[in-house]
Amino acid sequence: MSDLVRGTAAEMADALAAGEVTSVSLTQAHLDRIAAVDGDVHAFLHVDTEGALETAAAVDADRAAGVSLPKLAGVPIGIKDVLVTKGLPTTAGSRILEGWIPPYDATVTRKVREARMPILGKTNMDEFAMGSSTEHSAYGATHNPWDLDRIPGGSGGGSAAALAAFEAPLTIGSDTGGSIRQPASVTGTVGVKPTYGGVSRYGAIALASSLDQLGPCGRTVLDTALLHEVMGGHDPHDATSLREPVPGAVAAALEGASGDLSGVTLGVIKELGGEGYQDGVKQRFEEALDAARGAGATVVEVECPSFVYALAAYYLILPAEASSNLAKFDGVRFGLRVERETVERTMAATRAQGFGDEVKRRIILGTYALSAGYYDAYYGSAQKVRTLIQRDFTAAFEKADVLVSPTVPSTPFKLGERIDDPLAMYLNDVATIPANLAGIPGMSIPAGLAPEDNLPVGFQLLAPAHQDARLYRVGGAIEALLNAAWGGPLSALAPALGGAK
Repeated sequence: MSDLVRGTAAEMADALAAGEVTSVSLTQAHLDRIAAVDGDVHAFLHVDTEGALETAAAVDADRAAGVSLPKLAGVPIGIKDVLVTKGLPTTAGSRILEGWIPPYDATVTRKVREARMPILGKTNMDEFAMGSSTEHSAYGATHNPWDLDRIPGGSGGGSAAALAAFEAPLTIGSDTGGSIRQPASVTGTVGVKPTYGGVSRYGAIALASSLDQLGPCGRTVLDTALLHEVMGGHDPHDATSLREPVPGAVAAALEGASGDLSGVTLGVIKELGGEGYQDGVKQRFEEALDAARGAGATVVEVECPSFVYALAAYYLILPAEASSNLAKFDGVRFGLRVERETVERTMAATRAQGFGDEVKRRIILGTYALSAGYYDAYYGSAQKVRTLIQRDFTAAFEKADVLVSPTVPSTPFKLGERIDDPLAMYLNDVATIPANLAGIPGMSIPAGLAPEDNLPVGFQLLAPAHQDARLYRVGGAIEALLNAAWGGPLSALAPALGGAK
């Protein structure tokens, strides 16, 4: 493996600015890495070699000419296939969009281009972001670089696996119920779900519009902060976009790197731990809390009683919104078209052939929940529970600056282990879902390796809405403490791609 791909995005940006490396050589090193290992990992659905090198060459030329460039100019990136990308295939992991080439860029894609970052390609995902393991992609499962027989999380397993396999220094994900944070946890990387509305969703293929949020993925807190500042900001194309400045994520992450947590109160969420959590996950979580105490933090327990209903509420709200959002994929306007005698039969045949089992399952659930006579009993009741969850968060943040929990109850399970058990799969997101229901920001950082299986464990931090900078400040501090305990970033401990050559 080339040493060029092992650094952090921040280190790469500094090396580029200092003239120690060119963007072409850096981008080519990552393309070579993809060629060498992605046959085993399957993190990417499409690799844009020509486009990435063209952008890199233009950055190098401008830098040589003395042109002022953005901080991350020349640093390559992978983009989850949920974001439309002009001129590149965008499928959302579904057969129903196979071969579709968007005529425009999503706002976040445009911002990445304006930041002069070479786009390596589009990363694999569960179909329409429905899944917790990236086994529901129509184009084949992604494998966890720590153990190729295990899942990389979902729905953004491709984005997380690309980071863990050193195929990309930065990636973009989307988080509807934990699809950034949960893959980060099981791959030993960092993932951030910003405050709802803090990053534009224009051009992101919608799953559940009131829950979806795009966010940055990296191998360090600082790297995600750098990407967050590229992605964030108000967008008039998105009616839910916040009219407020981008949070000072980079400054906060740098401040946190000192490891000082004096005056910070961490609230351990009682309902997100205990029974059902793997012993090694609990052990690493407690060790992280001990490290925080040693750095001056106060640790208290907070109760959020409505969280026990979060999973049930989520799996009524999400399918309902998904059934509405996916109605447009009908074989009439774009994407797959299975010709039949009438428009109605064409639509039915197209959706039957184009959608996978998990997508069909959720569309059926959602359509039922929205049907006459059941709307108030199911969707309406779930929204009332959502309000209770938001109130629980408000009360908890009166007692603590940041709330914490394990990100995922277990280390990554084996591929195929839960594919036929949807309820077991859904339980994987029990700790991440409440943040989406409340619209608050969340982060997962590596907490070490579970002693039972030597696989990654995640530590989740949650902050009040609009307080993303607080998340980076505390997350950066805990990361520094844990790195000191483990002798460096967790990614440095990754095996040689689980045997991949």
